[in-house]
Amino acid sequence: MDQRIINLYDEYTHKPLSREVFLKKLIALTGSTAAAMAVLPFIEVNYAQAQTIQEGDPRLFTERVTYQGQSEMKAYVARPKEEKKYPAVMVIHENRGLNAHIEDVTRRMALEGFLAFAPDALTPQGGTPTDTDKARDMFSKLDATANLQNFIKGFDYLSTRKDCSGKFGCIGFCWGGALTNQLAVNASNLKVAIPFYGRQPDAADVPKIKAVLQCHYGSLDERINAGIPAFEEALKKAGVHYEIFIYEGAQHAFHNDTAPTRYNEAAAKLAWSRAIALFKKELA
Repeated sequence: MDQRIINLYDEYTHKPLSREVFLKKLIALTGSTAAAMAVLPFIEVNYAQAQTIQEGDPRLFTERVTYQGQSEMKAYVARPKEEKKYPAVMVIHENRGLNAHIEDVTRRMALEGFLAFAPDALTPQGGTPTDTDKARDMFSKLDATANLQNFIKGFDYLSTRKDCSGKFGCIGFCWGGALTNQLAVNASNLKVAIPFYGRQPDAADVPKIKAVLQCHYGSLDERINAGIPAFEEALKKAGVHYEIFIYEGAQHAFHNDTAPTRYNEAAAKLAWSRAIALFKKELA
């Protein structure tokens, strides 16, 4: 796949670029409308591939809950079937909301032995819609301060659950990776933060981080990777315990297995194994 096409799709998913403009640029890159339409299914996400662990898996307990943030918030919860206390891992979605893919990732986390908790950032606007373009537009209307508090208060909610051990981690992807970094700065009870290809926090805020950080990036993700040097310098100066992994040949969103041209199976599996190992080490 032409890297220019992947970069264009990345621009479309992260910037206020309308679908009409995106398609016009795609047609210009591919040479014809027919060629653009042929390429489209290979670059857009396909949620038909989202369930690697079925809803209703007998090994798991799942539920949908509400909790009080700045306003009422909804979340998806999954944990092993056995009723006992588990360390909690917040799973933070991309800028398409709490969709079938992220719910599947939440179940994957539960099977690793955690109380996995995935809030829906779009709850204040009625929840994540099925239309991904509409979801992207809704993200542009979120109040950043209120949104951050909605996720911080998710840990307060978790602490009230009988199945929570009181030890907290979080993992986030893309938009959720950036929010994971913000939680590392602002949530003092967070022990582990694992952002996947997330925008880095301001260097001035890095000394506030008390959590252990493990950051995952694709080598071809130039937009996000531009912030790594200043971030790493600030982490070193602040004495933050961190790891940074850059996966050669991997794109932005390389962990999302519903995105055919960007998913990188080898990088995704390695990054996930590293994340799980750190959670098990630090949240035990």
